[in-house]
Amino acid sequence: MPDLPFPDHVRELLARPNPAVVATLRSDGAPVSVATWYLLDGDRVLLNMDHSRVRLAHLRRDPRLSLTVLDEAGWYTHVSLVGRVTELYDDEGLADIDRLSTHYRGQPYPNRDSPRVSAWMSVDRWHGWGAVTD
Repeated sequence: MPDLPFPDHVRELLARPNPAVVATLRSDGAPVSVATWYLLDGDRVLLNMDHSRVRLAHLRRDPRLSLTVLDEAGWYTHVSLVGRVTELYDDEGLADIDRLSTHYRGQPYPNRDSPRVSAWMSVDRWHGWGAVTD
């Protein structure tokens, strides 16, 4: 698996608002995956979730996770990131979810009533398929 920093063509793919799936680990070690928004910032990845999401409990117990980003133009091209959450905090003022929503939808996040939690993923390794092979 390639080292960081990401090559330019991989960084370009990851910088777009592509569909993505995040996988966390349950307490019994079983993986659980869900669709998610993400935002590449340098070599780190911002994720955000409602405070009531089960994956938040998974990450608090075990910070390991993976994120697979699918090229919206053709999902045979995808990049999988493997790493861990290195920072987890309450999204006061919903600034981080607004960044993600603006990235994906072009406007701030509409639901202002539920607390959110931000997670920064540090990437240990990655691999690509299709137009972004290693």
